[in-house]
Amino acid sequence: MKTYTNTGNKDTRSGFGAGLTELGKTNENVVALCADLIGSLKMDDFKKNHPERFFQVGIAEANMIGLAAGLTIGGKIPFTGTFANFSTGRVYDQIRQSVAYSDKNVKICASHAGLTLGEDGATHQILEDIGLMKMLPGMTVINPCDYNQTKAATIAIADHHGPVYLRFGRPSVPNFTPENQTFEIGKAIHLTEGTDVSIVATGHLVWEALEASKKLNEEGISAEVINIHTIKPLDDKAILESVKKTKCIVTAEEHNFLGGLGESISRALSQHNPTPQEFVATNDTFGESGTPAQLMNKYGLNSDAIIKAVKKVMTRK
Repeated sequence: MKTYTNTGNKDTRSGFGAGLTELGKTNENVVALCADLIGSLKMDDFKKNHPERFFQVGIAEANMIGLAAGLTIGGKIPFTGTFANFSTGRVYDQIRQSVAYSDKNVKICASHAGLTLGEDGATHQILEDIGLMKMLPGMTVINPCDYNQTKAATIAIADHHGPVYLRFGRPSVPNFTPENQTFEIGKAIHLTEGTDVSIVATGHLVWEALEASKKLNEEGISAEVINIHTIKPLDDKAILESVKKTKCIVTAEEHNFLGGLGESISRALSQHNPTPQEFVATNDTFGESGTPAQLMNKYGLNSDAIIKAVKKVMTRK
């Protein structure tokens, strides 16, 4: 069984900052806009080195999206930055009308997503953003798993023409993917091969899936782990090939099970190969205040929850 090493915990928002810094050096068309959260979004370095390409719009997220849409007309590639809740729910109308409907080349970069925003509580956490964004025609939705992958994704989306929603988080999490990887939009990554169950995870739950697979392997259960960093377009082929072998699947995400990755996979399965599926996700609920670890444990978003789901789904084969 292939194993992965945590090279040190890092926050994925810093991966975004590092990717934006790299783009600042290599792509003169990249511009950045921020809604009064420069430090939180790790946009300091870009602002320092390219002040003429940085726009601080203040706490005016709707205006930020409108400005970004306008900047694309002149050939610029705008990267907007604020919390995921404010990047989506607060400005959905502007994204729908000015970005998605108009097919503008805007990169909506959203930090502090999911429960792991932690102590700021339910008003600042968002667990429905993937659903909001994936339903918009033409919108690409990306949710990388660690610092290295977030950096690579940030760099890659600059070369992709069209609107993108890039989701990442605040807490430090295991950094385990290759340092200088090439990020391929829409291409799932097989992390471990298995024959008994497919575990398909995204974002912070990818590491938890790997931890679950190790424990399951010790019990004689062979789990295949797939990292779905791109939720839309979904790599249906990779998922269908996996379940053809394992005959059951568990999906894991830091998001409401309604409208998230799991539902996208259910669609693919129902159309092509109906397969027993269990969901590791929040259950139609808002979050609350607490440390990231406390919240992930309370809402069942960890390796133990994945193991429990695996054992349940295997009885349904």
